Amino acid sequence: MMDIRVMTIGDYADVLDLWQTSEGVGLSDSDSRENIQQYLDRNSGMSFVALMDDKVVGAILAGHDGRRGYIYHLAVNPDFRRQGIGRNLVERCIKIMAESGIKKCHLFIFNENTEGMAFWESIGWSPRSDIGVISKNI
Repeated sequence: MMDIRVMTIGDYADVLDLWQTSEGVGLSDSDSRENIQQYLDRNSGMSFVALMDDKVVGAILAGHDGRRGYIYHLAVNPDFRRQGIGRNLVERCIKIMAESGIKKCHLFIFNENTEGMAFWESIGWSPRSDIGVISKNI
């Protein structure tokens, strides 16, 4: 039986393993245990894990800045895909954001992640061509 609950830092090792083994998920120094702890603290109750027999089979890292919501990492173990887990994780995040007064959510996806893009479009998200992302390491 699947259970979905709020992600805690105690889930970090299992979630990191899932992210590292999932195509389309890009990790950086920002995904260290300390940084994820800070993110979870600042965005309490907005990130979730999906568990099957106490094993993490899905995870989503999400939060907001008070104005816009953001989803950074969504991954579902390939053995458990196409069962609604990803959709359920996204819906929980969006519900919490809406309850917090957030009216729009963005996510980051690699341009070559066609499978990921197909998933997001299938649940009602739209790609944007009018904006881009630029970054600088600080």
